[in-house]
Amino acid sequence: MNNAHFHLLVNHLPIIFPVAGIIVMILGWIIKSEAVKRTAYFIFILAALGSVAAMLSGESAENSIEKLNGVSKDFIETHEDAAKTFAILAYTLGAVSLIGLWASWKKKVISNIISISVLVFALVLMVFAKQVGTTGGEIIHTEIRNNQLAGGAANDD
Repeated sequence: MNNAHFHLLVNHLPIIFPVAGIIVMILGWIIKSEAVKRTAYFIFILAALGSVAAMLSGESAENSIEKLNGVSKDFIETHEDAAKTFAILAYTLGAVSLIGLWASWKKKVISNIISISVLVFALVLMVFAKQVGTTGGEIIHTEIRNNQLAGGAANDD
């Protein structure tokens, strides 16, 4: 397994885990279960940890593929910028989830406010997850580039 392969394995975690966390958090609200909401917090924390792994492996993955035919530095840079923003938001979601986990465990009054905030923040994070996932895929998958060439000009084919 090379660096690019490892990055491909871990980079899906911070995108998939928040989806699962959102579903679990909504379920926790529907059935009014703090235990289920705590599970959602753990899932969001795992997403943040997955972001750490994806960010740490990204640079070496870049070094592995940047000289391949059809790979554009422009697409890599666009993905890298999107990934940095996404990672900061994922880390923030993980940190707020830690606070929510503590508040839920200690039965603090602010627990419900935190769980709503975490849910809304996770939904916002998904907008950025779509962007980082798409820009990452565009590096190699020319079929999803929306008819854009590396320089940004429309493809006339």
